[in-house]
Amino acid sequence: MKKARHLAAPSLPRGKIRPFFSGRGVCVARTESLHRHHPQVPRPVTIPVSELETLAVGLLALVIANPIVRRIPLLARLNVPVPVIGGVMVAIVMALLYRFGDTTLEFSSGLRDFFLLVFFTTVGLSAKFSALKAGGRPLVILCVVTLILLVAQNLVGIAVAASVGAHPFYGLLIDSVSFVGGPGTAAAWAKEAQAMGLENAPAVAVGAATLAVVVGAMVSGPITGWLIGRSKLRGAPGDSPASWVAPVAAKSVPAPPIATVMLTLLLIVGAVLAGAAVNAWARSAGFVLPGFLTAMLVGVAITNVADAIGAKLDFAPIERGGEIALQAFLVMYLMSLQLWTLGPGIGPLLANVAVQIVVTTLIGIFILFRWLGRDYDAAVTVGGFLGFGLSSMPVAMATMDGVALRFGPSPKAFLLIALAGSFFVDLANAFVVKSFLSLPWFR
Repeated sequence: MKKARHLAAPSLPRGKIRPFFSGRGVCVARTESLHRHHPQVPRPVTIPVSELETLAVGLLALVIANPIVRRIPLLARLNVPVPVIGGVMVAIVMALLYRFGDTTLEFSSGLRDFFLLVFFTTVGLSAKFSALKAGGRPLVILCVVTLILLVAQNLVGIAVAASVGAHPFYGLLIDSVSFVGGPGTAAAWAKEAQAMGLENAPAVAVGAATLAVVVGAMVSGPITGWLIGRSKLRGAPGDSPASWVAPVAAKSVPAPPIATVMLTLLLIVGAVLAGAAVNAWARSAGFVLPGFLTAMLVGVAITNVADAIGAKLDFAPIERGGEIALQAFLVMYLMSLQLWTLGPGIGPLLANVAVQIVVTTLIGIFILFRWLGRDYDAAVTVGGFLGFGLSSMPVAMATMDGVALRFGPSPKAFLLIALAGSFFVDLANAFVVKSFLSLPWFR
């Protein structure tokens, strides 16, 4: 156990502490160490990809993925979103390029993040105060069930770490930190674990978060579709192209004139800029708010002020713009994942993700779905819950969008998930993780 003692800092518990990564996997951290000690070993070549080139790759992936979904009925029945198929395909190609060509493509993130803000702005522009009243009790229920999920995920992760003889902090890194928190949160907590002497913490966190994003995006839609089909639920019919907008009576709607489209584009960009200004002001005042939250709230303010003064907004281009922005963001987000980080410790990570899927699904179906009333909105909300519980907020939105486009719109579900995901999830996750770190197991 000399190797284990070397990895464990004096502040960690004594005894048989093993690194989480064992076996013959290729560890990114070890690769970097190899390059430091053996400069003659060639490093992988990193090729930066510009914003427009990144967008072009994402659009190409969407163009290729669309006919694949149409020609494989199983994918459509499973409600796997088209951007998920396209993004994962590109990520697999990038992993093969890294493995056999020692080359990585570094995709840009500026346009990707802008599309995320545009999508949430369109959600806000489509939300009237009458719809916001639907929050209340269902929002409280969603937050309570989310807290239950965080605790359950942490217990599962600690159990998996214990089963391979690893320090329990590794268990925290592969549970709610990676599943609910995502890659950014996982990387932040990994720094704390590494400071304690867990040298493999960054690789474990990145690998777990990457696997969570991919698997969560693939399974949340099929599970939600199964729940809706099993309960024989359907949304209200309507002709709205967006699944987060309340349906209206079916009627023939002419294409909006170009002037209206330009005005809508100006409105969306203005809301994004206003949201960024609000975010900067909040940061200077000591409040850290997600950028998508302020963009969405500005959108809510604009649409309700316009409604109060009698100004009419054309929602058709707003809804279509939101659809395009969501698909563009998600495909670029997924294709940027570094799948080669999954090599080390893939066995424990796969076991963990399998158990996490079961636990999260059971909580969503047997607790959240029942507490919300077992109706159609409750089922779509479960889809969003599975999305951010197993992957990320964008995946949650894409899951609900794909399901609702097939079975009917659900503005209430979109509102609940957006509010819980922005106001509650990150704070609750940090609180739960800190609470676990204070337990005797981690001293």
